[in-house]
Amino acid sequence: MSVSTENFYKKHLTNLAEWKKLGEANIFPPGSRLELINGEIIEMAPIGSNHSGHINRLNQLLARFIANQAIVSVHNPVQLGDLSEPEPDLMLLKPNADFYSSQHPDASHVLLLIEVADSSLKFDQNQKLRLYALHNIPEYWLLNVNDACLEVYSQPHNGLYAEKTTLRSGDEITLSQLSNINIKIADIL
Repeated sequence: MSVSTENFYKKHLTNLAEWKKLGEANIFPPGSRLELINGEIIEMAPIGSNHSGHINRLNQLLARFIANQAIVSVHNPVQLGDLSEPEPDLMLLKPNADFYSSQHPDASHVLLLIEVADSSLKFDQNQKLRLYALHNIPEYWLLNVNDACLEVYSQPHNGLYAEKTTLRSGDEITLSQLSNINIKIADIL
Protein backbone atom coordinates (compact mmCIF):
# COMPACT_ATOMS: atom_id res chain seq x y z
CA MET A 1 0.00 0.00 0.00
CA SER A 2 1.51 3.30 -1.00
CA VAL A 3 1.06 6.38 1.13
CA SER A 4 0.71 9.76 -0.50
CA THR A 5 2.99 12.44 0.86
CA GLU A 6 0.26 14.99 0.07
CA ASN A 7 -1.37 14.19 3.40
CA PHE A 8 1.84 14.81 5.36
CA TYR A 9 3.44 17.85 3.75
CA LYS A 10 1.80 21.14 3.00
CA LYS A 11 3.38 24.38 1.98
CA HIS A 12 2.90 27.30 4.28
CA LEU A 13 2.46 30.32 2.08
CA THR A 14 3.03 33.72 3.59
CA ASN A 15 1.91 37.23 2.74
CA LEU A 16 3.61 40.63 2.89
CA ALA A 17 2.43 41.40 6.43
CA GLU A 18 3.85 38.13 7.81
CA TRP A 19 6.98 38.52 5.65
CA LYS A 20 7.68 41.93 7.20
CA LYS A 21 7.13 40.58 10.73
CA LEU A 22 9.60 37.75 10.05
CA GLY A 23 12.16 40.30 8.88
CA GLU A 24 11.61 42.59 11.87
CA ALA A 25 12.01 39.60 14.23
CA ASN A 26 15.41 38.79 12.63
CA ILE A 27 14.29 35.25 11.83
CA PHE A 28 16.62 35.02 8.85
CA PRO A 29 20.42 34.92 9.17
CA PRO A 30 22.21 38.20 8.37
CA GLY A 31 23.12 38.48 4.71
CA SER A 32 20.42 36.02 3.60
CA ARG A 33 19.34 36.56 0.00
CA LEU A 34 15.64 35.87 0.19
CA GLU A 35 12.67 37.00 -1.86
CA LEU A 36 8.96 36.53 -1.39
CA ILE A 37 7.54 35.21 -4.67
CA ASN A 38 3.87 34.20 -4.85
CA GLY A 39 3.75 33.56 -1.11
CA GLU A 40 6.88 31.38 -1.07
CA ILE A 41 10.17 32.40 0.51
CA ILE A 42 12.81 31.76 -2.14
CA GLU A 43 16.53 31.61 -1.38
CA MET A 44 18.48 33.28 -4.16
CA ALA A 45 21.95 32.20 -5.27
CA PRO A 46 24.93 34.28 -4.14
CA ILE A 47 25.90 37.08 -6.50
CA GLY A 48 29.06 36.33 -8.47
CA SER A 49 31.50 38.95 -9.71
CA ASN A 50 30.36 38.71 -13.36
CA HIS A 51 26.75 39.25 -12.26
CA SER A 52 27.58 42.22 -10.04
CA GLY A 53 29.84 43.72 -12.71
CA HIS A 54 26.93 43.75 -15.17
CA ILE A 55 24.70 45.41 -12.56
CA ASN A 56 27.36 48.05 -11.87
CA ARG A 57 27.72 48.71 -15.61
CA LEU A 58 23.93 49.06 -16.06
CA ASN A 59 23.67 51.29 -13.00
CA GLN A 60 26.36 53.66 -14.22
CA LEU A 61 25.03 53.74 -17.78
CA LEU A 62 21.40 54.34 -16.84
CA ALA A 63 22.25 56.93 -14.18
CA ARG A 64 24.14 58.89 -16.83
CA PHE A 65 21.12 58.90 -19.18
CA ILE A 66 18.15 59.48 -16.90
CA ALA A 67 19.10 62.73 -15.09
CA ASN A 68 15.93 63.63 -13.13
CA GLN A 69 13.57 61.50 -15.21
CA ALA A 70 13.67 58.46 -12.92
CA ILE A 71 15.24 56.94 -9.83
CA VAL A 72 17.74 54.09 -10.29
CA SER A 73 17.04 51.41 -7.69
CA VAL A 74 19.51 48.53 -7.25
CA HIS A 75 18.60 45.33 -5.35
CA ASN A 76 15.65 46.98 -3.61
CA PRO A 77 12.18 45.51 -3.05
CA VAL A 78 9.10 46.13 -5.14
CA GLN A 79 5.71 45.16 -3.72
CA LEU A 80 3.67 43.12 -6.16
CA GLY A 81 0.29 42.42 -4.60
CA ASP A 82 -0.02 40.83 -1.16
CA LEU A 83 2.16 37.77 -1.86
CA SER A 84 5.32 38.98 -3.62
CA GLU A 85 8.21 41.28 -2.83
CA PRO A 86 11.08 40.47 -5.15
CA GLU A 87 14.33 42.43 -5.15
CA PRO A 88 15.17 42.89 -8.83
CA ASP A 89 18.74 43.59 -9.81
CA LEU A 90 17.80 47.04 -11.07
CA MET A 91 14.72 49.18 -11.61
CA LEU A 92 14.00 52.60 -13.01
CA LEU A 93 11.25 54.12 -10.89
CA LYS A 94 9.03 57.13 -11.37
CA PRO A 95 10.41 60.17 -9.52
CA ASN A 96 9.28 60.36 -5.91
CA ALA A 97 9.98 63.28 -3.53
CA ASP A 98 11.10 61.02 -0.65
CA PHE A 99 12.87 58.50 -2.94
CA TYR A 100 10.54 55.75 -1.64
CA SER A 101 11.80 56.05 1.92
CA SER A 102 8.27 55.96 3.39
CA GLN A 103 7.18 52.85 1.47
CA HIS A 104 8.51 50.43 -1.10
CA PRO A 105 7.45 51.09 -4.69
CA ASP A 106 4.77 48.95 -6.27
CA ALA A 107 4.28 47.98 -9.91
CA SER A 108 2.66 51.31 -10.79
CA HIS A 109 5.94 53.08 -9.96
CA VAL A 110 8.15 50.89 -12.19
CA LEU A 111 9.27 52.23 -15.57
CA LEU A 112 11.79 49.46 -16.28
CA LEU A 113 12.74 46.33 -14.35
CA ILE A 114 15.98 44.45 -15.05
CA GLU A 115 17.22 41.05 -13.93
CA VAL A 116 20.77 39.93 -14.72
CA ALA A 117 20.70 36.17 -15.17
CA ASP A 118 23.38 33.53 -15.17
CA SER A 119 22.56 30.74 -12.69
CA SER A 120 19.03 32.17 -12.21
CA LEU A 121 18.19 32.20 -15.94
CA LYS A 122 15.36 29.63 -15.93
CA PHE A 123 13.76 31.13 -12.81
CA ASP A 124 13.92 34.64 -14.31
CA GLN A 125 12.56 33.43 -17.70
CA ASN A 126 9.65 31.63 -16.06
CA GLN A 127 8.50 32.52 -12.54
CA LYS A 128 9.71 36.11 -12.51
CA LEU A 129 8.58 36.74 -16.09
CA ARG A 130 5.04 35.62 -15.22
CA LEU A 131 5.06 37.58 -11.96
CA TYR A 132 6.15 40.81 -13.65
CA ALA A 133 3.65 40.39 -16.51
CA LEU A 134 0.83 39.62 -14.06
CA HIS A 135 1.54 42.89 -12.26
CA ASN A 136 1.82 44.87 -15.51
CA ILE A 137 5.47 45.87 -15.25
CA PRO A 138 5.61 47.76 -18.58
CA GLU A 139 9.10 46.68 -19.62
CA TYR A 140 11.18 43.77 -18.30
CA TRP A 141 14.77 43.30 -19.40
CA LEU A 142 16.47 39.99 -18.81
CA LEU A 143 20.18 40.39 -19.35
CA ASN A 144 21.05 36.82 -20.28
CA VAL A 145 24.76 36.62 -19.43
CA ASN A 146 25.00 32.97 -20.53
CA ASP A 147 23.93 33.69 -24.12
CA ALA A 148 25.30 37.27 -24.30
CA CYS A 149 21.95 38.82 -25.17
CA LEU A 150 19.24 41.05 -23.81
CA GLU A 151 15.72 39.63 -23.73
CA VAL A 152 13.21 42.50 -23.76
CA TYR A 153 9.63 41.81 -22.69
CA SER A 154 6.94 44.45 -23.15
CA GLN A 155 3.21 45.04 -23.47
CA PRO A 156 1.93 43.01 -20.52
CA HIS A 157 -1.61 41.73 -20.94
CA ASN A 158 -3.52 39.12 -18.91
CA GLY A 159 -0.40 37.87 -17.13
CA LEU A 160 1.71 37.52 -20.29
CA TYR A 161 4.00 39.78 -22.27
CA ALA A 162 2.72 40.29 -25.80
CA GLU A 163 6.17 41.10 -27.16
CA LYS A 164 9.58 39.54 -26.71
CA THR A 165 12.66 40.80 -28.52
CA THR A 166 16.15 39.35 -28.25
CA LEU A 167 18.94 41.86 -28.82
CA ARG A 168 22.65 41.28 -29.29
CA SER A 169 25.84 43.29 -29.33
CA GLY A 170 25.24 45.23 -32.58
CA ASP A 171 21.67 46.25 -31.64
CA GLU A 172 20.24 49.30 -29.88
CA ILE A 173 17.14 49.80 -27.72
CA THR A 174 14.94 52.75 -26.88
CA LEU A 175 13.23 52.53 -23.49
CA SER A 176 9.46 52.24 -23.88
CA GLN A 177 8.69 54.49 -20.88
CA LEU A 178 11.54 56.98 -21.48
CA SER A 179 11.63 57.25 -25.26
CA ASN A 180 14.42 59.84 -25.25
CA ILE A 181 16.86 57.20 -23.98
CA ASN A 182 18.56 54.98 -26.56
CA ILE A 183 21.16 52.41 -25.44
CA LYS A 184 23.66 50.37 -27.40
CA ILE A 185 23.42 46.74 -26.32
CA ALA A 186 27.20 46.37 -26.58
CA ASP A 187 27.47 48.91 -23.72
CA ILE A 188 25.63 46.61 -21.31
CA LEU A 189 26.93 43.21 -22.38
